[in-house]
Amino acid sequence: MINNKINNLKKRKAKELRFKFYGKIAIAFTLTFLVILFSLILWRAYPALLRSQIALNIDLKDYQANSDLEKLDYNLLVKKALRDKFQEAFDQTIDQKDLIQSYQILSRIASFELKEQIVQNPQFLGSSQLLWFSMSSKADMYFKYNNYGNFSAKQLQFLRDLEDDGHVQQVFNWQFFKNADSREAEIAGIAVGLGGSLMVMLIFLILAFPIAVMCAFYLEEFAKKNRLTDIIEISINNLAAIPSIIYGLLGLVLYLQIMHLPRSSSLVGGMTLFMLVLPVIIIATRNTIRSIPQTIRDGAYGLGASKLQVTLHHLLPLSIPGIMTGTILAISRALGETAPLLMIGMVAFIADPAQNFFDPATVLPVQIFLWSDLQENGFIEKTALAILMLLMILFLFNLTAIILRKKFEKKW
Repeated sequence: MINNKINNLKKRKAKELRFKFYGKIAIAFTLTFLVILFSLILWRAYPALLRSQIALNIDLKDYQANSDLEKLDYNLLVKKALRDKFQEAFDQTIDQKDLIQSYQILSRIASFELKEQIVQNPQFLGSSQLLWFSMSSKADMYFKYNNYGNFSAKQLQFLRDLEDDGHVQQVFNWQFFKNADSREAEIAGIAVGLGGSLMVMLIFLILAFPIAVMCAFYLEEFAKKNRLTDIIEISINNLAAIPSIIYGLLGLVLYLQIMHLPRSSSLVGGMTLFMLVLPVIIIATRNTIRSIPQTIRDGAYGLGASKLQVTLHHLLPLSIPGIMTGTILAISRALGETAPLLMIGMVAFIADPAQNFFDPATVLPVQIFLWSDLQENGFIEKTALAILMLLMILFLFNLTAIILRKKFEKKW
């Protein structure tokens, strides 16, 4: 008898050890997958944090300090400097085709960069200055990945000579965070996408938060428990599980076809995501209210408080941490959504930031979707960096939710 009990005890302990081992294996597998995923994204995204620049000797001797800066032909000045540099690299005469192809080394914004530098430093007029300019995406890919692209032999030799002379440098790519989207990979940025995401988030928060909180408190504290409230509760749970693209179709019909609101605007995007996050916040708020002990309600009622006073003075303050956590998690979900926004037309190319909620806008996930369809190497690395930025934003939101829950959590 005793031996059987000992054997059973050993078997139970062995099962427990095996279960712990399997759990550790599962955690290790999950962590390994996450490490591989983030490593691959980071490996592709890191080069996009740098951009290549070329130094050119700009001849401004023919211009005086009082020259009208608006009348200067900046594009001609940059091309002349590049042409002189190209001809200097080859003593032999170069044909017109090679000369035209050499212009592919510079970014199309080089003339704007020259204008900006002269406006900021008017003392450059009347002299010759060595200034730095952005390279094209193809030239940038050459210095990052040794990708020859469709450069000719002379162009490749010219790029190598520039690098050997110290006239090529790589600087941090602030333009990625400050610029709007562009068809030119070297100047494309996420500023408009981030701004659109913030505007959309502001709209659905203003709409969803008060409605969700009031709905949750009414269902938990004021509504009578009957078949109607059961149907409402089931409906809310079902709404939280509906695929997001269904909300996009609903937004397309309701806001665009019936209400005739501006297509691709942040207002329509926010109102569409409002329907998406509303049931999520309601469920999180109701779960928080249910976790508050009944003794708090009974104590308040015993002191003569009304149901409204109990709700506003006791239940609402105690449930705020849980409400904030649920709201932040809902924001995280909404910020990563693409499908519903594609349905309402937020897939358009937007080069200018929206000035109000009715202007056309885009969001970061949609911009990632658009970039992922482009085959140019410059967009491939920027897509990876934009994905990394979105993951970091979502990680910060989730981390904030965990910190708030740990800090304000009540142990009943």
